[in-house]
Amino acid sequence: MLESLKIVDLSTVLAGPSVGMFFAELGAQVLKIENSKIPDVTRSWKLSNEDPKGSISAYFSSVNFKKNYIQLNLSESTDYNHFIQLISEADILISNFKKGDDAKFKIQDEILRKNNPKLIIGKISGYGSESDRVAYDLILQAETGFMSMNGTPESGPVKMPVAMIDVLAGHHLKEGILLALLEREKTGLGRTVEVSLYDAAISSLVNQASNYLMSGHVAQRIGSLHPNIAPYGEIFQTKDKKQITFAIGSETHFQKLCSFLDLMELINDSRFLNNQNRVINRLELFKQLNRKISELNSQEIFNAMKQLHVPCGIIQSIEEVFENPEAKKLIREEIIDNSLTKRVSSIAFKWK
Repeated sequence: MLESLKIVDLSTVLAGPSVGMFFAELGAQVLKIENSKIPDVTRSWKLSNEDPKGSISAYFSSVNFKKNYIQLNLSESTDYNHFIQLISEADILISNFKKGDDAKFKIQDEILRKNNPKLIIGKISGYGSESDRVAYDLILQAETGFMSMNGTPESGPVKMPVAMIDVLAGHHLKEGILLALLEREKTGLGRTVEVSLYDAAISSLVNQASNYLMSGHVAQRIGSLHPNIAPYGEIFQTKDKKQITFAIGSETHFQKLCSFLDLMELINDSRFLNNQNRVINRLELFKQLNRKISELNSQEIFNAMKQLHVPCGIIQSIEEVFENPEAKKLIREEIIDNSLTKRVSSIAFKWK
């Protein structure tokens, strides 16, 4: 689809490389350049059971797919000149250098565009181009409210188990680059698109931000519960010792769930008469529902909810997830440095 695009990927870790992988999956020619002295640090981010002598890791493999790889040291004139030649033929450059490194390596926008006015420059930063702070996803989760909301009262603040802020920033940069490509069709000129992890995180607070901005509600750690909807996120244990949860987003959902559980009296109970009342009285509602759910097997509940179009899911481990044929369809394999690597696709949309 994008076979004519040439992309130079100077970025490391997760956010930037995920953008390069996205375009590679769409057919673009993506060249990942790593420092010859200090390659992408995620090559060394290995699980205890990974080969300590190998040149790649599962983490590195997750966002590097269908790319070509070379090593250049931009501080050396020969390598720098090679880089400039690559840039003169490229459509897009992706980078995540910290403040000042662009001048250090003589890769400021004006220098690059002097060689290629059509070049689109995509940048990932931690806190914006004027900040020299080192940024890692954990720190962004801590500073933008996510950790304060995530977890339970007993657990204390908890980070999300994937680098979600990096993932979100990568998506924002993809969108910006795609718009720049569209604009270039009209103007013939490139543009710089910059996304900071901080801005990506704040913009992703969505309903939790509005809860505070409009109602003064400061989100607390309530586990998987939803502050605006009940029952939503409560974890129930079934007769066969599985864990199951429901996303009851409408009165129809609630009525169907109560009907299936033979708890029709709850529908007219003033404590549960509408969603707002159910949020206020969610603990008592949980007790009422749990009494019935604990008497039924998980698959029986799941099948019934599926038939009734009530959102319901059995909680699965990642091992169970990849037993599903639909999940397996998203696995992508590739040999990198003589090692078989696997990851999930960065593309979830389908063209029809």
